[in-house]
Amino acid sequence: MFYRNLPTFLNPDTAGQGIAAAVGGQGERLETGPVDARRLALRRAGFLALVLGTVAALTTLLGVSFRDNGISWAEALMMACFLLTLPWTAIGFWNAVIGLALMRLSRDPVAAVCPLAAGDPHAASPASTAILSCIRNEDVDEVSLRLDAMAADLDRAGRAPGFTLYVLSDTDDEEIAAREARAFADLATRWADRMPVIYRRRADNPGFKAGNIRDFLERWGAAHDYAIVLDADSFMSARTMLDLVARMDANPRLGILQTLVVGSPTVSAFARVFQFGMRLGMRSYTLGSAWWQGDCGPYWGHNAIWRVKPFTEHCELPVLPGKGPLSGWVLSHDQVEAVLMRRAGLEVRVLPVETESFEENPPNLLEFIRRELRWCQGNLQYLKLLRLADLKPVSCIQLVLAILMFVSAPAWLTFMATGAGIVALGGAELIRFEEVSGFTLFVIVLTMIFAPKIATFLDILADPKLRRAFGGAPRLAASWFVELVFAALMAPVIAVAVSLFIAGLPFGKAIGWGAQIRDNRTLPLALCAAKLWPQTLFGLAGFAWVAAFAPGLVWPMLPVILGPALAIPFARLMSGAAAGRLALASRLWRLPEESVPPDCLLPLRLPAHASLGVRFGQSAPLFAGEMAKAEA
Repeated sequence: MFYRNLPTFLNPDTAGQGIAAAVGGQGERLETGPVDARRLALRRAGFLALVLGTVAALTTLLGVSFRDNGISWAEALMMACFLLTLPWTAIGFWNAVIGLALMRLSRDPVAAVCPLAAGDPHAASPASTAILSCIRNEDVDEVSLRLDAMAADLDRAGRAPGFTLYVLSDTDDEEIAAREARAFADLATRWADRMPVIYRRRADNPGFKAGNIRDFLERWGAAHDYAIVLDADSFMSARTMLDLVARMDANPRLGILQTLVVGSPTVSAFARVFQFGMRLGMRSYTLGSAWWQGDCGPYWGHNAIWRVKPFTEHCELPVLPGKGPLSGWVLSHDQVEAVLMRRAGLEVRVLPVETESFEENPPNLLEFIRRELRWCQGNLQYLKLLRLADLKPVSCIQLVLAILMFVSAPAWLTFMATGAGIVALGGAELIRFEEVSGFTLFVIVLTMIFAPKIATFLDILADPKLRRAFGGAPRLAASWFVELVFAALMAPVIAVAVSLFIAGLPFGKAIGWGAQIRDNRTLPLALCAAKLWPQTLFGLAGFAWVAAFAPGLVWPMLPVILGPALAIPFARLMSGAAAGRLALASRLWRLPEESVPPDCLLPLRLPAHASLGVRFGQSAPLFAGEMAKAEA
């Protein structure tokens, strides 16, 4: 087993207690309070050593691959670009390794990395909790249905009076706003004797979502102890919300607690493949990152709970000085609020276990790219926030990594374009690549990129219950392999979009704050061509370069150039109802919530459940017997 080759601070102890002993859990839930500061410092130091060692080793291997005398200017530029891509790759790899070790060796992985007192979710809480649904130009009926189902779930648990539901609208479409007013007035009437429902629409939208929440804090914040924040597409069961409240009650130093969000069952072919891969990657990655981040954890801006008073006092965002897309209101507010909460002395933690905490994912490639570009602009604004006073060192690292996550895309393309351009212009003597070490580096980096998905896949294969929940080993393996191919083809498509967007920022290019498209519509071919022609040009140029200068590299280069070359037809074919029906009929990329839907989702009557034969009103789907026989 590869675990035996891990560094000593990760190894099981001689008594065979597993990694839980090394991290302080002995497989049992830790006592109330933060992880011992010295132990957490050792984890962070060890993790830093692993990441820096990995970056140094891979950079050295690249240097070895550039054979002959010295390093030319072209090779130096390529090495600099390579260095910019490595931090996220190395961190993701070691997060996955640590996460897999925890999943397989610890009797309680969550307790080992999130040592919080659980509290009693069945006992009445003395706290008042606000549920904040932040919306903008959304499908009113869908939002109302989800909120009504959440309220009903809390009511069945007998806990509705402890919550107040706020629908915070930034809608700027008057017709949608009129429908909102009617729908949420009806919702308030329906729940009037059990749970207050308050609808508020801002006529002006300063600060975007963060400004929306700040407005809530100024109006109603003093009346509540905690707030559970939702996006328009979020859904959380009563069991999950009550667990969050109980943990906040039992841990007074806890400022923000983030859940591990999973994708809702969907009929979108694109979203089905994407969120299956995200599901496989998130658990190992989040466990591993929580192991070293500890009380400086992430906040993703939704499906989380925070303590209202310190959030009000310490998490107000600055307006960034200057002009241009990276100035003004902060777009990616969540991680900034997390570091401000940590600066105030309260803990920020993630609960790295899959609970009934759901979100919807973009239904097509164009909407996915639009979301990525919005995050890109927001994360690059952190360049102006690194000078905030008194931030924790780990918080500063998190902001830097958030920047590098998007800077790595143009760095990666520059790396490839430099080598290809020099060769094409007849300057092959400037770059002399040693094939064996170069291919070795390629395989290592590719494995590291996909390590989180590989890690969770191995954990599911080793657990009979999880295997059945995901449709059985053969179906799981097929889904996993196809998703890896899908991710490999999509990565350069996204990288080209991000690189062009970053290149346009100095010239004022910015992403608007528009409504998100959530329905599974077929994309017009003309729209796909208008948005994805740069990717197509990149892919065709790649094929031309390989054919002219390096025919032997056609297979290693295929994922890099095939995805962009086919981006236009791929975007269209993966959108719409027909592709969704085909994806559902294949029975690939099946999630546990589709095999046996949780009761909390049944009131939503999701189209994916209907397509899969779920009898609404009971928790077992028609094909439950088939799932039980999946291993055969």
